[in-house]
Amino acid sequence: MRRIVRIIALVPVLMMMGGCHRTLFSEGAPRTQFELHERTRRSFVPLEERDVFGKPQPALRARLARH
Repeated sequence: MRRIVRIIALVPVLMMMGGCHRTLFSEGAPRTQFELHERTRRSFVPLEERDVFGKPQPALRARLARH
């Protein structure tokens, strides 16, 4: 009986260890359902922009300024 319990407890652990070998979404995939539409209409504004020191910052002004 103990052996069956150990096997039943071991199966989910092995499934979790084997399931995370690659990322779910690629880097170039659209983040929202509207991003592909914006890119085809050439009205896409990137999510991040570099500041004067080269650090990525959210592009809030550019995204909120659009109409």
